[in-house]
Amino acid sequence: MPEPHQPERAIAATGAGGAMDLAASEATSLERTPTGPDGTGPARSLWSDAWRDLRRNPVFIVSGLVIGFLVVISLWPSLIATGDPLDCDLARAQKGSAPGHPFGFNEQGCDVYTRVVYGTRVSVTVGVCATLGVALLGSVLGGLAGFFGGAGDAVLSRITDVFFAIPVVLGGLVLLSVVTSSTVWPVVGFMVLLGWPQISRIARGSVITAKQNDYVQAARALGASHARLLLRHIAPNAVAPVIVVATIALGTFIALEATLSYLGVGLKPPTVSWGIDISAASLYIRNAPHMLLWPAGALAVTVLAFIMLGDAVRDALDPKLR
Repeated sequence: MPEPHQPERAIAATGAGGAMDLAASEATSLERTPTGPDGTGPARSLWSDAWRDLRRNPVFIVSGLVIGFLVVISLWPSLIATGDPLDCDLARAQKGSAPGHPFGFNEQGCDVYTRVVYGTRVSVTVGVCATLGVALLGSVLGGLAGFFGGAGDAVLSRITDVFFAIPVVLGGLVLLSVVTSSTVWPVVGFMVLLGWPQISRIARGSVITAKQNDYVQAARALGASHARLLLRHIAPNAVAPVIVVATIALGTFIALEATLSYLGVGLKPPTVSWGIDISAASLYIRNAPHMLLWPAGALAVTVLAFIMLGDAVRDALDPKLR
C-alpha cells in the first residue's frame, strides 16, 4: 500500500540548544508571527505598551482632561469669558462676586474671572514654547555630544556645569531687568537659555546607553552612516527620558514665568498674566483676598496637572516599573 502523505517537516531550534520537529506550516507561522512577552499575541513596542498603560491610568486621564481644557480656553477664551480683560471701572474696585462676575473685581475694577481666563493663554504659550525650545536645543547638543564623545563632549559638559551654577531666579532678575518688551519672547528666550543643560544631560546619557546596544553595533558594522545611526536606531530608543523630563519641566516653566512676573522682571502690563495679577493682589490680600486666590489657584492647578502628566508618562515609559 502506498505510504500516506506526510506533511513536510522542519527542524526548529529550542532555547536549550536542542531541536524539535515541526510541520513546515507551523514553522512558517512561528517565523512570521512575532509574539509578545506572554506568548499570547503579537509583539508590542515600548510606545504601544506605554499608550495602553496610560489609557488605564486615572492620573493621566484626569491631568489630560485638565490640560485639554486649558489648551482650549487658551486658544478660544471667548468661549467661557465674554468680557474684555482690560475693561475696568474704578467704581467696582476690590468688590466681591456679583451677577455675571463670579470672581469679583481687582484693584482697578477689572473682572477677575475674565483676567484669569485670558491669563491662561500667556501661561500655556510660555510653557509650551519654552519646553519646545529647551527640548530641541538640549536634545541636539546632548545627543551629538553623547554620540561622538571626545573633546566636544568634554567642552559641553563643562559648559553645562557653568549654567547649572547660575540660580534661575537671580539670573532672571539680572538678564530680564534690562528688557523693556512686554511680549512673551524675552521670557521664553531666558528659559531656553538656562533650561537646556538639564535636557542636554538627560539626552547625552540616553544616547550613550543606546549606542552600546547590539542592534546599533550591528548597523554600524553593516556600514550605516552616523546620521542613520542617530536618527533611525538611537534617537527612537533614547527619546523617552527626554519626553518625561520635558513634560514635567513644562509645568515648572509656567510657575517660573509667574514668579518672574511677580518680581516685576517677567511679563509687563498690559499683558494679562497670572503672575502680574498675583503681584498686584498681594498688596490687598487682607481687604480683598479673592483677587489673589483665583489667579493663584489657576496657576496651582495648571502646574499640578502638567506635573501629574509627567509622572504618568514616566511610569508608562519606564520598563523597570512594569
